[in-house]
Amino acid sequence: MMNLVICCALIFIVAVTMTMVGKGGGNFYVVILAIGGLPMHQAATTGQFILFAASVAAMIVFQKNKAVSWPLAFLVGGLTAVAALGGGYFSHLFSGFALKIIFAGMLAAAGAVMLVPVSENKHPERTPRFGTLSLKSGEDRYFVNLWIAVPVTLLTGFGSGMVGVSGGSFLVPLMVVACGVSMHKAVGTASILIAAIAFMGFTGHAVQGDFNPQWALPLAAMTVLGGILGGNFALNTKPKYLKQIFAYTNWLAAAFMVINAVMV
Repeated sequence: MMNLVICCALIFIVAVTMTMVGKGGGNFYVVILAIGGLPMHQAATTGQFILFAASVAAMIVFQKNKAVSWPLAFLVGGLTAVAALGGGYFSHLFSGFALKIIFAGMLAAAGAVMLVPVSENKHPERTPRFGTLSLKSGEDRYFVNLWIAVPVTLLTGFGSGMVGVSGGSFLVPLMVVACGVSMHKAVGTASILIAAIAFMGFTGHAVQGDFNPQWALPLAAMTVLGGILGGNFALNTKPKYLKQIFAYTNWLAAAFMVINAVMV
């Protein structure tokens, strides 16, 4: 019982922080649950379930505040899903050490690009040019340069699939840098994609009988609260600070991954 209480407290903190910057936080959830005493298969299943709960709660907050672009979610989500399939298929060509270093490099790069000043690609009166996709979201219309967005999206999806992660740490910089949307809208849109990925992952685990409702339901309640608070904090935080938090947490995760690769 004490382990569950401690896990609830830690996971609540992770849910708030990760929701603020549009990351899933699934890796943190699984580690906390495994240390808390859950068998690894149950930890993975529970981690996906509570990640889904947090993302849906955040998505509702962002949608209510018109900080979600559904067309962009379908564009980015579709391309990354296809590319991730290829990345997973070819991952066997790399050693475990190489995959960890590649993952660390991707995290570091994603964090770095978030600190590069980028203007929003939003021009209501502009006429789309060849190779430019016009996406309307609420009262805003964004013009996505497909010559940049498509290759970057495919590479991001391929790399995510290759190292076996949902890509939450790469979706936000992808949308901000390659698609030119605002930080708030990128974080809101990422919540949709993370929720969809988490639900599919949870379903795959749950059909194997690894769902533990005694742990999953109270933890989900904590992540729902964390998702709501994190979403509201994000909307009330300046984009500059959100980008800094995103970059620093990515670099921290990259450092841990390199240490793990060298030590194991």
